[in-house]
Amino acid sequence: MAGGKKKEVKKETGLGLSFKKEENFGEWYSEVVVNGEMIEYYDISGCYILRPWAMSIWEIMQVFFDAEIKKMKIKNCYFPLFVSSSVLEKEKDHIEGFAPEVAWVTKSGKSDLEIPIAIRPTSETVMYPYFSKWIRGHRDLPLKLNQWCNVVRWEFSNPTPFIRSREFLWQEGHTAFATKQEADEEVLQILELYRRIYEEFLAIPVIKGKKSEMEKFAGGLYTTSVEAFIPNTGRGIQGATSHCLGQNFAKMFEINFENEKGERGMAWQNSWAYSTRTIGVMVMVHGDDKGLVLPPKVSSVQVIVVPVPFKDANTQGIFDACAATVDTLCGAGIRAEADYRENYSPGWKYSHWEMKGVPLRIEIGPKDLANNQVRAVRRDSAAKVDISCDSLLEKVKDMLDDIQKSMFDAAKQKRDACIQVAKTWDEFKEALSQRKMILAPWCDEEEVEKDVKDRTRGEMGAAKSLCSPFDQPELPEGNRTPSYFMSWSLFSLLLLLVLHALLLESQQKSGPTGEGVTRLSALAAIFLNFHIV
Repeated sequence: MAGGKKKEVKKETGLGLSFKKEENFGEWYSEVVVNGEMIEYYDISGCYILRPWAMSIWEIMQVFFDAEIKKMKIKNCYFPLFVSSSVLEKEKDHIEGFAPEVAWVTKSGKSDLEIPIAIRPTSETVMYPYFSKWIRGHRDLPLKLNQWCNVVRWEFSNPTPFIRSREFLWQEGHTAFATKQEADEEVLQILELYRRIYEEFLAIPVIKGKKSEMEKFAGGLYTTSVEAFIPNTGRGIQGATSHCLGQNFAKMFEINFENEKGERGMAWQNSWAYSTRTIGVMVMVHGDDKGLVLPPKVSSVQVIVVPVPFKDANTQGIFDACAATVDTLCGAGIRAEADYRENYSPGWKYSHWEMKGVPLRIEIGPKDLANNQVRAVRRDSAAKVDISCDSLLEKVKDMLDDIQKSMFDAAKQKRDACIQVAKTWDEFKEALSQRKMILAPWCDEEEVEKDVKDRTRGEMGAAKSLCSPFDQPELPEGNRTPSYFMSWSLFSLLLLLVLHALLLESQQKSGPTGEGVTRLSALAAIFLNFHIV
C-alpha cells in the first residue's frame, strides 16, 4: 500500500445482546429494538424515534393494506390533529373511555388559551361532525374514509417501544352505511385484512374474536379483534380491532339520511385500526438471543451479500461477483444489498446483519468464486447451503418462501403448545401456574366478569377478558353460548387468574369436581398475560 502503511481497520465492538430472551424478556426486548436499529430513545418519556429499519416494515404493510381497502372503495383523507373540548365531550361514553389519555394544549407561547384544545387520541369525534354535513340522502352512502396518521395517548406507566407509547402511527378507517348488514359485513372484511397482515406478512398466528361488553370500544355496539400471543412470557396482545359503532355516534352527531322512500334514518357506522404495535409483536414473537429475526415479506433487505476475501484472494473478482449477485436478485424483485465495508471483518458483518434480522445471508469467497457458487445462510435456522450461480435466483426465491412459512409454522407450533383445556377450577389453576393459554368454560355475563375482577384483585392485579374466539371448539348439545379470552398482565395490575364460570364452579359445586355447575357454556381461549416489558 502507499507509503507502506497498513489499511486501517476499525476497532470492532461486540454486537451480542447482554440479556437472554428466556431469562429477562423485558431487558432483552428493550435492547434488541435499539441494537437492531429499529428505534432510538427520545428525551420525552414514552416517545421513540422510528428508524428507517422499522419504518420500512410499516411502509410495506401500508402498501398492502392501502391497496386492499381501495379495492373496497375506501378513500384516504386527512383530518386535523386537534379537536375542541366541546366536540370531544359530545359522546359521553366515548370520552370517559379515553379521558385519562387525552393530552391538552393549554398555551400559545406564554398566553393561556381561552379554550383548551385536545390532541386526538382517536378521530371519531374529529370526523363525525363532518359526516353529518356530508351525508344527506341515501345516495351519499356508503361513506368510507381512511386516514394514515399519528395519535397521542398520554396517561400511562411502563412505556414500551411499539407496544405502549405516548405517540404512535396507525391507520384508522371510519365508514357509514344505510344498513346494519352492510356495516357487519365490513367489520369482518377488515378483520380478515388484519389477520392477513399478521399471518401472511409478519408470520404471526392470531385468533379472531369478539370483545366482551366490558372490553368493547367505548361508545360502540361491538368490537372484534385479532389476538396474538407471546409464548416466552405467556402474554396475550391485542393485535388490531374492527368496531361496529352501531347508531350511537350517528345519534350524537346527527348523521341522518333520507332513504329511497323519503323516510329519515340514522347511519350505521364502523371504525377500525391497526398501529405500529404490529412491529413490536413481530419482534417479541420471532426475535432470539442474536437479535431480530425478520420475515422476508416485511424485511427491507431480504438478502445481504457479504464478500469474504482471504489473504492473497482476488478481492476485486469477489466484489464483482457480489455486485452481480445483487443485480440479479434485485432485477427479479428481491430486496438485496451488499456490504462492501472494508473496515469490518466478515465475521463482524455476519453478527451485524444477524442482529438486524435479515432473512438470508449470501457469502462469496475465493472458493465460491472458483466454483461459480455462493453460500447461503438462513437467519431463522442458521442452515447453510451452497448454491450454483446458474440456479441462484430460483433457489433464493424458494428459500425466502420457505423461511416465511417456517417462521409462521414455528410460531404457531409454540403458541399451540401453550394451549390447555381446563374444565374445572383445579385444572385451571394448574394450567395457570404453568403460564398456559387456557381454553375454559365461560358464562358470558357482565356482572360475573366484574365479580371476577373484584375477586382476583390483589397486589398483583385483577382479571380482565380479551375476546371471544369465532372458531369455537365442538361442545355438547345445549352449550352454544359465546366464550372469552382472558389475559394475565403481571406488572400492569391485570393479573388474570380466574374465569367467571370457574368461579361459579367453586361456589356451586356440591360433589366431585364439576358437579353442580349449571352455567358453564362454550370453551374460551385465555391468554395468560405476563407483561414484563
